[in-house]
Order: sequence, then structure tokens, then C-alpha cells
Amino acid sequence: MRFFSESRIFLVVSVSLYLVMKALFAFDIISPYIQQICLYAVIVALTAIGLNVIYGYTGQFSLGHAAFYGIGAYASAYLTKILAIEGVLPFIPVLVFCGVVSGIMGYLIGIPILRLRDDFLAIATLGFGTLVRVFLDNSDKFAESLGGSRGFVGIPRITNLELVFFFLVFVVIITRNLIHSRYGLFWRCIKDDELAATSVGINTTHMKLMAFTYGCILAGIGGALYANLYSFLHPSNFDILRSIDFLIIVIIGGMGSIMGTIYASIIWVGFIEGLRIVLPAQVLDLRWVVIPLLLIALMIWRPYGLMTKRRR
Repeated sequence: MRFFSESRIFLVVSVSLYLVMKALFAFDIISPYIQQICLYAVIVALTAIGLNVIYGYTGQFSLGHAAFYGIGAYASAYLTKILAIEGVLPFIPVLVFCGVVSGIMGYLIGIPILRLRDDFLAIATLGFGTLVRVFLDNSDKFAESLGGSRGFVGIPRITNLELVFFFLVFVVIITRNLIHSRYGLFWRCIKDDELAATSVGINTTHMKLMAFTYGCILAGIGGALYANLYSFLHPSNFDILRSIDFLIIVIIGGMGSIMGTIYASIIWVGFIEGLRIVLPAQVLDLRWVVIPLLLIALMIWRPYGLMTKRRR
């Protein structure tokens, strides 16, 4: 009963927030730049939920999430450009396809590397992320339109408020159902003690691969929305620092907390972009001094995240 009541509350809050943002967008109460930041925050939340499933619920330390984010982004940019897609409805199958492509890549990569654990898994996913970044830097050798290290330009701008809100709500509902199913129970058992989970008959390899694939699907969808929001892609947007951004969001919000991930995404994007607006251009780089200090203070104050209770 608690699951259904929380889902109803989430839907009511989501619809209310959508109506407020729709009014703000429609009457130009906030600038187009702020509107773009708001949409980007929702996209980041959707993508970070995928990493929360991988790391927060299953305990797989991945540093390659941005690679699958980039795969979805470049796949969407290429398809929408060559197919001249400009409407929202034709764009939805592209989003689904990009998620499937990233999921397939995650599945294929996960088969060998998910046998590793902890730091070894992190290094393996970091290596894959670096491989994808190098491929994107040289992608113009395979297709000139991909741009390579110059960047991918001329991408149709299709992502809008309705699209990102619909996919975020849909993803949250699907993820919550998975978490409250037996699969979610298996994932949490694996995170707590993989050896004990194996001893009671849980196919840990299959369950970890399932969680990893699902997280990569969400990253691919998030990347596709990102590509058709900014209309420009560069390989540097999908490097190790972007993976660390998603990891920080999961930790700040609380590992194993979907709503915490959403709140942390909004706070993280709003804080970084807010400092970009507030600070003068001459001292803009000082935000990378302020942000680590605030993260240290937050980890001292709330070591288990904003939405996770202290463990006994």
C-alpha cells in the first residue's frame, strides 16, 4: 500500500510541477537560458537514475556511465539529422532506439567485465569510457557528419518540456516497480553480500547484467534528449568528468533513493549553472574550488546522502 500511495503522491507532484513550469515557459517569465537549464536538470536526473540502479541498488562501481550517455546522444543526433526529424512524435521511436542501442552495448560490455568487483570493475568501466571518448574524437573518419574532435553540429532541436517530463515520470514508475519486485530484492541482496546471495540460489551474474543493461538504457535515452536539446555535441561532453558528475549526484541524493537522485540532480545542475551566472567571468573557475569544499562539508553532515537515513 505504501508503494501505491507514494506513486500517487509522485504523480500529483509531477503534474503540479509540470503545470507550474509550463506556465513559466509559456509566458516567458524565465529566460530561454534558464528554461534550457531546467530541461537539462531533468535529463540529468533521468540519466542518474540509471546509475543509481547500477551502483546504488546493485553495488556495481561504474565509472563509464557517460560513455553510454554519449552513445545515445550521438546515435540520436545522427538519426535525427540524416532523417530530417523535427517533430516530437517521430522523435519518440528514435529515443527508444537510442536506449536499446546503449542497452545492447552495456549488455555486451557487461558480460566480461561484470565478473569483476569493486575497484577492478571501476577501472574496467573507466577503460570503456576512455575507449568511447577516443572513438568519438575520431568518428569523422567513419562518417564525416559526426564531426570528430570538431564536434557534431546541425542537430535538430526537438527536446521540449513535455518530452523530458513524460520520460522522467515513466522511468521513475518503471524503476520503482522493478525495485519493489523480486528483481529489486535480488539486486539489494547482491549489494549487501554477493556471496550470501549466491548461496541462496540467486544468479548474481544474470541479475547484475540485468541491472547494468537497464541503467545503460536510461543513459542512452538521457543522451538522446541531451543531444536534441543543445543541438551540438563534442566528445569532451562525455569524458570521465561527466561520469563523476553522475556518481556525485547518486551519492549526494543517497544510494538507493530514486527521489534523492532527482533532488540531487536539480541541486547539482542548479548550483553549477547558478555559479556561472552569479560569478564574474574573471573568477568563474573558482567554482571548482567552492564546489569540492561544499561536497566535503555535505559528506561530513550527511554521509549517506540527503534522502537516506543513517544506518544503525
